[in-house]
Amino acid sequence: MAKNVSKKVKLQIKAGQATAAPPVGTILGPTGINLGEFCSRFNDETKEKMGDTLPVEISIYEDRSFDFVVKTPPAAFLIKKYAKIDKASSKGANEVVATLTVKDLEEIAEIKLQDLNSYDLEAAKKEIEGTARNMGVAIKGVNDAELAEQGEEAKQQELELAKREAELEKMEEEAQNISEPEVTEQSEEDSETNEDSEETKEEN
Repeated sequence: MAKNVSKKVKLQIKAGQATAAPPVGTILGPTGINLGEFCSRFNDETKEKMGDTLPVEISIYEDRSFDFVVKTPPAAFLIKKYAKIDKASSKGANEVVATLTVKDLEEIAEIKLQDLNSYDLEAAKKEIEGTARNMGVAIKGVNDAELAEQGEEAKQQELELAKREAELEKMEEEAQNISEPEVTEQSEEDSETNEDSEETKEEN
């Protein structure tokens, strides 16, 4: 008789490095499962992929027993790993921060194929290529020239925008200076002269 699943939990854990400490313990602790058993089983199953971050889906049953399924690393993680970068472009496809070879693309697609919505390797490659593009990672011989041109256009647009903003700021400063009345400081000597003149008028 099949057990009733009371809860499903999804996590991303570094292969071979699960511990009862946060975040694993924080999330799984309240479910009542045996944390030590989970960590031991997960680490044993993933030890050959040490260093990779792996998504894992844990099915927790009413009797607090559990099963889990380890999936392939996220596409973004694999792209950064193959491209040897720590982070993606903050400007997306408008800034190329790294380049992958066609072979790199194919290897990533092969790894991810089982978890993607793609039905074959070519479709998986297209999906990975799109993800890489949004991360600012080009594929040599496929879209590197296109992305380089797009990046140059984006750079020129940024320079033009910065120039317009500087001109607008200058115009605002000039307009503000015109609208403000000029205040002339009066010296103490001029002030005393004016006071003497007022006194002379009163005497007359």
